[in-house]
Amino acid sequence: MPIYNKLVRDLIPNIIEESGKKPNTRILSDEEYIKELKKKSYEELEEYMDAANSEEAVEELADVLELIHALAEVHGSSFEKVEEVRKQKAGKRGGFKEKIFLIEVEGIS
Repeated sequence: MPIYNKLVRDLIPNIIEESGKKPNTRILSDEEYIKELKKKSYEELEEYMDAANSEEAVEELADVLELIHALAEVHGSSFEKVEEVRKQKAGKRGGFKEKIFLIEVEGIS
């Protein structure tokens, strides 16, 4: 019997049951939930990094986005607020569209 010990999407237990198996689950405390969301973020970002093509990359980015929604909520915010903050930061500092790679800054010691 495989042991996973990880946060899963809400419908995964139902999907496991529909396959004729019995999942063993528990509900996390708020503190555990935040910790597991953060761990899951690393897992999903690693899967994005390992994506072999754009289709896989978009699939993994969707998982990362789902985690951003959940993390915003546990921090008492919303995805819309996160997007608002992102836009404000992009307005002040720009985004990453220009592909600028900073090598060094002269005159600073």
